[in-house]
Amino acid sequence: MDKVRLGIIGMGNIGRHHAAYLHAGKVSRCELVAVCSTSPTKLESYLPLKIYDDGLQLIRAGILDAVLIATPHYQHTTLGIAALEAGLHVMVEKPISAHKADAERLLAAHRQHPKLVLAGMFQLRVEPRYQKIRKLIQSGELGEIVRVSWIMTDWYRTEAYYASGGWRATWRGEGGGVLLNQCLHNLDILQWLCGMPAKVRGFCQLGRYHHIEVEDNVTAYLEFPGGATGVFITSTGEAPGTNRLEIAGTRGKLVLEKDKLHFTRNEVSMIDFSKTAKVGFSKPEVWNVEIPFENAPAPHAALMQNFVNAILDGEALTAPGEDGVHSVELANAMLYSSLVDKTVPLPLNSAAFERQLKKLIAGSKLQKKVVPVATDDFVSSFKR
Repeated sequence: MDKVRLGIIGMGNIGRHHAAYLHAGKVSRCELVAVCSTSPTKLESYLPLKIYDDGLQLIRAGILDAVLIATPHYQHTTLGIAALEAGLHVMVEKPISAHKADAERLLAAHRQHPKLVLAGMFQLRVEPRYQKIRKLIQSGELGEIVRVSWIMTDWYRTEAYYASGGWRATWRGEGGGVLLNQCLHNLDILQWLCGMPAKVRGFCQLGRYHHIEVEDNVTAYLEFPGGATGVFITSTGEAPGTNRLEIAGTRGKLVLEKDKLHFTRNEVSMIDFSKTAKVGFSKPEVWNVEIPFENAPAPHAALMQNFVNAILDGEALTAPGEDGVHSVELANAMLYSSLVDKTVPLPLNSAAFERQLKKLIAGSKLQKKVVPVATDDFVSSFKR
């Protein structure tokens, strides 16, 4: 095989974005040959590509090597498993599943087909800003992490956004709110940089700012195995909002905010300085460093290129499917902790959360009126 024949299932905002850069030739050795949507009007412009209104028919058509799943969340698991069983490589948009138990089912199916590539679309991993932070952590320049704080409240969304799809912001259609939809990329980066916490205490407000039944305002406290602590704060109802990531280590502090990455570096470890200092109010000398970076020009395309290279060349995946369960688990744990009003240890009991989610679905009384809205500004939401 010298190229990958790809199909896209789900031609909403993100599916159309993927199709656009593939049509523009931004991914080498990859040919978009088919698209699928349950809305016929979304397919007319893609002729003469093969078009389908049923994802399983596309998967079983025998014309693909790989599939990109960009449907509402609950379909990711069933379509992903079907694609693997049909011998197709799979790229799944975030989240890889609507909840951890479903993610475990998808990963179990992948273990039955180990020669196939399963990847998650977590494109922030190719952003130089996060790559540089990860390098500083892994090289030991930051020392041992002692605290992390991410205030991510610039995911502002209007009532029109939530009214644009019947599945949006519902327990039955999406499985959650800001944590599972908007913040999955941030939660993926959080654990990619700092590892998974050992405990989570979440405080989630359901429909505080919008006419929805899921969480749109969240504050969560994290405890990590090594003793580090963290706070994660997010909202889709706060404007103008903040995006500030702060990671403190024994050798200094990193702050990423407003397209600037600043490293205040301790000349010596704060722990060593405290043990040896002869003066009560002194502090380690610091170096203030601005770390330059460029924004990735087409992060989705870059991750798709990595997926294609993994299929054709065996290149290591930037975002393996197995990694996708971590962000889902964090989102589920924060919500579950709030619902049961107690600290939750990780790994999360996926069966317990699934039972809780089924109760929320069964008890849902939300009535939604779907209203088409303009999505011209969709791409502007990627930069985080």
